[in-house]
Amino acid sequence: MRITRVGPGVVSAVALVAAGLAGAGVATAAPRPSAQDDKVQIVTVHASTQKERSAVDALGLDTTEHADATGVDVVLHGAADVARLRASGKRWTVKVADLAAVTRANARKDKAYAASVAMSQLPSGRTSYRHLADYNAEMAALAQKYPTRVKPLTLENTSVLGKPVHGIEITDNAANIKDGKPVFLMMGAHHAREWPSSEHALEFAYDLLESGDARNAGLLKNMRTIVVPVVNVDGFEISREASPIGDFGTFDYEMKRKNCAISAATPAPYIPGTCDNNLAGRLRGTDPNRNYPGFWGGPGASTNWRSDTFRGDAPGSEPEVDNIRKLVSGRQVTNLITNHTYSNLILRPPSLASTGFSPDEIKYRALGADMAEHNDYANIPSFGLYDTSGSTEDWSYWNTGGLGFTFEIGTEGFHPTFETGVVAEYAGLAPAAGAGKGGNREAYYRMAAATVDPSMHSTITGKAPANTTLTIRKTYQGMTSPVIQPNGTVGAPIPFTDVLTSSLVGKGGAFSWAVNPSTRPLVAGRYGRDPVAPTQPSAPIANPAGIPAVNGSEFSNVTIQGLPTYDNGKVLFTFGWTGPNPDPNVDWDFYIYDSAGNQVASAATLANPEIAAALDPVPGGYRVEAINYANGASADWTGTMSFEPPTPAIVTGVKETWNLTCENKQGKVMGTRSIVVDRGQSVDVGNPCNRKK
Repeated sequence: MRITRVGPGVVSAVALVAAGLAGAGVATAAPRPSAQDDKVQIVTVHASTQKERSAVDALGLDTTEHADATGVDVVLHGAADVARLRASGKRWTVKVADLAAVTRANARKDKAYAASVAMSQLPSGRTSYRHLADYNAEMAALAQKYPTRVKPLTLENTSVLGKPVHGIEITDNAANIKDGKPVFLMMGAHHAREWPSSEHALEFAYDLLESGDARNAGLLKNMRTIVVPVVNVDGFEISREASPIGDFGTFDYEMKRKNCAISAATPAPYIPGTCDNNLAGRLRGTDPNRNYPGFWGGPGASTNWRSDTFRGDAPGSEPEVDNIRKLVSGRQVTNLITNHTYSNLILRPPSLASTGFSPDEIKYRALGADMAEHNDYANIPSFGLYDTSGSTEDWSYWNTGGLGFTFEIGTEGFHPTFETGVVAEYAGLAPAAGAGKGGNREAYYRMAAATVDPSMHSTITGKAPANTTLTIRKTYQGMTSPVIQPNGTVGAPIPFTDVLTSSLVGKGGAFSWAVNPSTRPLVAGRYGRDPVAPTQPSAPIANPAGIPAVNGSEFSNVTIQGLPTYDNGKVLFTFGWTGPNPDPNVDWDFYIYDSAGNQVASAATLANPEIAAALDPVPGGYRVEAINYANGASADWTGTMSFEPPTPAIVTGVKETWNLTCENKQGKVMGTRSIVVDRGQSVDVGNPCNRKK
């Protein structure tokens, strides 16, 4: 049995056994078919690199967002999926041997919890999962209770099935949407079956309005929070109202992930019927989080209409996706969180490794780390999980400049027990990773603080007469990824048009207007930095005396130095032993941990040598764990730590402008300006309504 080493926030095999959820836990390359194959399972497919995890995602199985440096979790829906995984030659470990049994047990626990607890520790006191009608009713009630602080919001498009998509806007004097405040957008349920994502979004609304937190007054005064708890209303309602079958199969609609669109590629026999009663079952539809036009059509999204990650027929084709695009594009959304389940992750752009780090990587990573201090989630770029294309914050960031994150909530499935997946994760209670640290509640408050922070966005100041409207606007043609075709060939990128615009009403006198930078990150260039010092010299990694038993470990300590002496863009840990590559007889695995015990790199393949890498390593002490996975006594290892310089910056030098106009009450243009403003910068435009200045 391979003992899986996991970092903070990642569920271990030991925890699953303790919870009664794990199977045998045996990693295997080609198990014989058995009765177990017919059960719905969660397995961890061994994949120690981003490239290997992306290859797992490309198998067309039900890949979850749960992954770490050792592998990626996949839901196997019976023998056909097991056979496909077996044919790939990949090894896997069974984590949940009978998912249907776990689902039934969770339902019993939810019923018992709701019956035994009058009020939970959530700001709303809720004790059970909401239905779509509950969300809509509670948002309407909050608007009625706080008429000056809550404005009802109905997004522009109805859903595929014609349902309205509702939200609320929260701030002092909420009715004035042209107030110039920075905007924090909080979303849930892009994926229908991920029920905790919606619960967390709405609970933060209750926190801002009713918790009595001392920070609320300042946040309500200085920022606007928009909460859209259910983006994919059709899929969510079907999932939430389904009579559970428990087999997670084609017709177990509780496990629906996608919306209710019918692709043009859908074969004729699967077109008739309703979204919750058709021959294709829950598999008909488009994955909204693969449909955003930014980088649409690239790796990490399926061309197959049946796949849970089907990207849709065209970039931005889905009305639910278009809703969020228009909201973000028209409101200067400077900060965004889209909630999902599950994996205990805080993900930031880029979603494709080939994109390269963003120009804001240092600031982005620091903000993620600030939030992760409270929920103890892993703070990584999205491609660190595996490549995805067409995701929400990847479009939002690169095309508008707003700082967006995905939260992957919890470790126990798409909708675990309410007590653990919602109450504990939100409030920071055991058994959540953020227990005692504030949980997601505090992480959301940190994002709210970043929304108010002027260093995180741009600011336009000046003076404007009363009854005038200032509008900034930008129209541009973006491009998708080179589009992967159903036959595997790659076609040309597809152009798409975005319009970024927002307005401020002049009150007569000075104004301050929070906006996103005028130059979009996609235009500004990719992250990089010119080295300011040499790299640290290579050094051997000491191998302790003796050899551990099979599956046993030994440890070595190393030190990475930094500025001003050395500027290290990458550290490579290389381990080898006498033998061929790959070595069928000997297998050492290696994991590297920082001074806090967080896993920062791993090398756990069949290769000889094994190579682990970490970008922009933080100076300090590190611990190297060497595991004798197979027959290490016959060939002991040697190791080297080497360094590479930073990748030089790629900067286009192109500056985009905001095109600002001032109109009077009758709609007459009184003046115009072209504004260049960077993140963290404030630009005074004087009186833009005066043509002479």
